[in-house]
Amino acid sequence: MISRQQIKVFIAALLVGSLAIAAASCGGSRAQSNAKANANAAVAPQAVDVTTAPAVSRDLPRFIEATGSLAADVQTDVAPTVGGRVVSVNVDLGSFVQQGQVLVQLDPADARLRLEQSRASLQQAESSVQQAEARLGLTPGQKFDPVRVAEVQAAKTAYDLAEKQLQRFEKLLESGDVSRSAYDQQKAQRDQLREQYQAALTQANQSYAAVQTARAAADAARVSVSQAEKGLRDVTVYAPISGYVSDRPADVGEYVSTSSKVATVVRTNPMRVRIDIPEQAISGVRPGQSVSVSVSDYTDRSFAGRVARVSPNVSAQSRTLTVEAEVENGENLLKPGQFATVRVLLPQTDPAILVPARAVRTDNGTSRLYVIKDGVAHERLVATGQAEGDLIEVKGNVAADDAVATSNVEQLADGVPVRQ
Repeated sequence: MISRQQIKVFIAALLVGSLAIAAASCGGSRAQSNAKANANAAVAPQAVDVTTAPAVSRDLPRFIEATGSLAADVQTDVAPTVGGRVVSVNVDLGSFVQQGQVLVQLDPADARLRLEQSRASLQQAESSVQQAEARLGLTPGQKFDPVRVAEVQAAKTAYDLAEKQLQRFEKLLESGDVSRSAYDQQKAQRDQLREQYQAALTQANQSYAAVQTARAAADAARVSVSQAEKGLRDVTVYAPISGYVSDRPADVGEYVSTSSKVATVVRTNPMRVRIDIPEQAISGVRPGQSVSVSVSDYTDRSFAGRVARVSPNVSAQSRTLTVEAEVENGENLLKPGQFATVRVLLPQTDPAILVPARAVRTDNGTSRLYVIKDGVAHERLVATGQAEGDLIEVKGNVAADDAVATSNVEQLADGVPVRQ
């Protein structure tokens, strides 16, 4: 038989087991609740912090864009007019020179010697002219008249007197007051004096020819002096234009000839740039149109210019039209040879939607942005257009005043919640 004490022990054991089961049941429910909460937390996406900016609508000026290389407005290779040994070089690479400034000085010794010889020859030639003129009684600059030569005047006077005497003898011969022999004798004398007069004229003309020859020799000597003076000036090589020295191959002690380049001077304001315009866009390009030029060295600014020249024909090979623009370069920031992007501004404007450039993400050639509505990011695939400062034109399902995400764009996806 079971004693009363055994019954009490059994009842106590049952109570302890019931309490343990109850406790285990409560602990399992709490664990399941916590697991479910953790699962729900893993499924729900976390909000991404973003900043936004509104898309804006604006009329944009349109342009034709092309690329080319900058070139100097004028580039001059300077060579001496005469050959000689270089005794001084007054410029170096990068020097700015004014027109007429001395670049190189050649040895002037030979040029001075030639000048002295030419001046001596001129002095001798002028002396010969004076002697020839003196023989004819001419003063410098006096016009020649052979009758005014002393010998010619004397011969002419004697001849005129004999002519008058013969005319008187003719009348006396008719009246019988003079014999035929006296008349014939007077006529012979008249003829002799006429021959002497003609001979004097011939001699005077010959003497004047000698004067002309001497004067011509003197003129030639003056030309030689002028050439020698020029030769002396030419030993100094001057800058033909104002600009910068881009090359200076001449060195002191070197002998240079008239075909030797001693320096290259370039004028860099304005600069020139040639671009090729596609055939379908040539109707919009005219001389005088405004252009803007940008280079990689100055990404934050552009340089103003204008279309200066337009080729009259389209290239048959490339089907493009060559256009040359001039760009202001007063600060000398642009350099010949730089690669440049040129925009030829067109007269018309078109409406466009612009957003901050940082709002657009491009992956593998596809551009997208995110419009934020009701705390959720909505993806929009867009095509980008021209840039305007920090803004860029977008073409797609984006309207003016749409709020677009401008930060943490790489963390966004379609439907992701955001905090602004």
